[in-house]
Amino acid sequence: MSTAIYTHSDCQGHDMGEGHPECPQRLAAIQDHLRATGLDMALLWRDAPLVTTQALERAHSARHVQELTALLQALEAREETRALDPDTAACPHTAAAVARAAGAAVAATDAVIDGEVSNAFCSVRPPGHHATRSEVMGFCFFNNVAVAARHALDVRGLQRVAIIDFDVHHGNGTEDIVAGDDRILMCSFFQHPLYPYSGAVPTGDNLLNLPVAPYTRGPAVRDLIEQHWIPRLDAFKPEMLFISAGFDAHREDGLAQLGLVEADYAWITERLMQVAQRHCAGRLVSCLEGGYNLSALARSVAAHLRVLAGV
Repeated sequence: MSTAIYTHSDCQGHDMGEGHPECPQRLAAIQDHLRATGLDMALLWRDAPLVTTQALERAHSARHVQELTALLQALEAREETRALDPDTAACPHTAAAVARAAGAAVAATDAVIDGEVSNAFCSVRPPGHHATRSEVMGFCFFNNVAVAARHALDVRGLQRVAIIDFDVHHGNGTEDIVAGDDRILMCSFFQHPLYPYSGAVPTGDNLLNLPVAPYTRGPAVRDLIEQHWIPRLDAFKPEMLFISAGFDAHREDGLAQLGLVEADYAWITERLMQVAQRHCAGRLVSCLEGGYNLSALARSVAAHLRVLAGV
């Protein structure tokens, strides 16, 4: 089994200001931990390429792509920083970071479909799952997983794919993009109520949302996954799995109040790997979303990667 990890130094250039939880140190913490544990040697490291406009427009409106790209390029040229919403800011290096983050997801998709690697993890930022078809929000600019899923369907010719989102926050942007697209099944759990205060009522029949109460711990989440996600995934028979891998449901993460630990992320990954092996020839691409306690994030990503790489 071969697992690729896609990343790029440009993803660390995006900086929303001192004290912001979605910080460049997130990727550094992951890489440092992988090196310290030796897990880096079990992975195939690949540079994330730049995404194309055409790839972005499969998930986002052409107007949004054009206007956001122009804004980010202008900030780069003028060396300015600008707040785009109360939580999200762009700096001169954001244009490169968002292009690498979405480009990583597309490149990983191609590598897995082509059989170059068994699966892949995109260690990139900014995250993507709050980015709607036409709006920046919640630290997110373009929706990396949705871009990759649409690439698999519209360019690579797959018929059915599943998106699994285990970030502690509801992936409202992904839901906005894929709701009603019967080629995509989206399964998620998330703390509710919590930002972005959505998801309790799904907006499409292809969405399986599992809101969970604050202070829920791993065993209860595992039961929900076993009872709801797995039967729905088996019935859908996806040809590829995409994961929005947020690790902020960890009990040490201060942005929410769920109680997962590394063993829970490993278990979730194992169950999804089994689904991929049954229906997808093992094809799976995972993209980093949230996770803001640096130590818990690094340990959880390592647990996720150990299962993906079979080590």
